Amino acid sequence: MSIWEYANPKKFMQTSAWALPWVMGLAVLSLVAGLIWGFFFTPDDFRQGSTVKIIYLHVPAAMMAINAWVMMLVTSLIWLVRRHHVSALAAKAAAPVGLTFTVIALVTGALWGQPMWGTWWAWDPRLTSFLILTLFYMGYIALWEAIENPDTAADLTAVLCLVGSVFALLSRYAVLFWNQGLHQGASLSLDKEENVADVFWFPLLVCIGGFVLLFVALVLMRTRTEIRARRLQALLARERLA
Repeated sequence: MSIWEYANPKKFMQTSAWALPWVMGLAVLSLVAGLIWGFFFTPDDFRQGSTVKIIYLHVPAAMMAINAWVMMLVTSLIWLVRRHHVSALAAKAAAPVGLTFTVIALVTGALWGQPMWGTWWAWDPRLTSFLILTLFYMGYIALWEAIENPDTAADLTAVLCLVGSVFALLSRYAVLFWNQGLHQGASLSLDKEENVADVFWFPLLVCIGGFVLLFVALVLMRTRTEIRARRLQALLARERLA
């Protein structure tokens, strides 16, 4: 069996209809378990107090904001190379989800930063690149809506996605590129000195898993909606020609 079979809308709809309830169910279970574990059963940090518990929303949302754009990049490249419509529609479907995660990351970051830094916002390299990524998300969604021809829209948004990927990369590695700025290093690291303590790490992993599953479920759901909308447009076009 080839992965390209799922580029067939009929095959995709059949498989996603079976997978979607399971993915969504696991997402809900993981999020509920991780957030309850993190917010109610972990201690306060000796420096940050209870504010540190924002980590269970901020870190997963920030990770998925960047990874959503990476997913859009991959599906956009598939569209440009192989012209599979499902991949273009999947990229379109992922954009509002990624934007939502980006906004969550920015808001929770401000809530976390204010008591720690004494300010809601700083023109830190990672924060600035993340803000620019947010604008790219908005521009990507607006470009889809502005162009009537779906194939032309898919082509132009794919190019925009390629350009925006630079800022997705900067958002992920800004702390490594620049040693300046208020933003802390990675919360999850192979370096034991930088990685969060195990008491925070385990529930954080559960929350990250929940966010990943939620992203997959929402993208599957929205892609199915986009396919149905494309089919409806094709039927209406045939009726007008008849």
